Amino acid sequence: MDYTNLGKTGLRVSRLCLGTMMFGAWGNRDHDACVRMVHTALDAGVNFVDTADVYAFGETEEILGRALKGRRDSVVLATKFGEQMDHGEPLTRGASRRWIMRAVEDSLRRLGTDRIDLYQLHRFDPGTDLDETLGALTDLIRQGKVRAIGSSAFPADRITEAQWVAERRGRERFAVEQLAYSALARHAEASALPACERYGLGVMVYSPLNGGWLTGKYRAGSPAPADSRAVRNAEHFDHAQEAVRTRKYAIVEGIATLAAESGHTMVELAIGFVLAHPAVSSAIMGPRTMEQLTAQLGAVDVTLGPDVMDRMDVLVAPGTDVNPADSPYVPPALTDPALRRRGYARRPEQPARTA
Repeated sequence: MDYTNLGKTGLRVSRLCLGTMMFGAWGNRDHDACVRMVHTALDAGVNFVDTADVYAFGETEEILGRALKGRRDSVVLATKFGEQMDHGEPLTRGASRRWIMRAVEDSLRRLGTDRIDLYQLHRFDPGTDLDETLGALTDLIRQGKVRAIGSSAFPADRITEAQWVAERRGRERFAVEQLAYSALARHAEASALPACERYGLGVMVYSPLNGGWLTGKYRAGSPAPADSRAVRNAEHFDHAQEAVRTRKYAIVEGIATLAAESGHTMVELAIGFVLAHPAVSSAIMGPRTMEQLTAQLGAVDVTLGPDVMDRMDVLVAPGTDVNPADSPYVPPALTDPALRRRGYARRPEQPARTA
């Protein structure tokens, strides 16, 4: 296993990070099997594990807490906050001091630990001043409950804004960004990844397999596996959109050919591609089964030559997405008419406009 510095945090992490979103009700309901996957990853040299409070609404953190008993000190443990935890209670989300102080205690309890190595804001919260968020997170660092802080799915302008707020207000700064990046979804190359490099942020990449597309299991003329996310959540993984599905089928065939010619599996090619970017610290594996985990663990040793990378650029142009919906951030002004039109009535569930 190769290791690298996670930005300027001083944390030395494995180039592969174990993602746990599929542990529990959202994926693998067998807790024992999930614990075995954690132990297999750690035994293979993975020392970086990522989760979130919202994954299976706390169940995933509980599974992970059980799996890390006796091995906590050898792991860089990351979790996230900010997504809605109780859909009947509007206060159980966001980036306010009120919610952060409750959310961190809940995560510490579920994880069975007294500190979180990396605590990340899951999505930008337009209804909360960044200074409020960074102030609360700074206090958690000073209390010893959190070691480093970061963001997730922030566009370049928000990454920059957070750095400026921290500098001007004397707050701890976001040291890590977690973003979506794959050979089929390359929007981050245009501005977010360069911004991370500019500020020395560590970068964790999620969805390097683009929801399973880059494993080779989704091919034209073949039905998707019955237990796949494409069947269980087709709309989210763009299988319900014929035009996008058709385009991805064609590009996947090209990637499959390139993988075979270069002597790699598609999984190795996909993970090797994202790890080749100079800004990327670690690629997050998101296995649901032991077979998926072992297929991804071997990818850490893959180094892609310039010819392979150039051919990938031909298949999908740098900085572009095959499906625009693969970009996780849409500016609120594009989805909320009240931010574009004077006098337009705001629906009650919409967040308040912020400066």
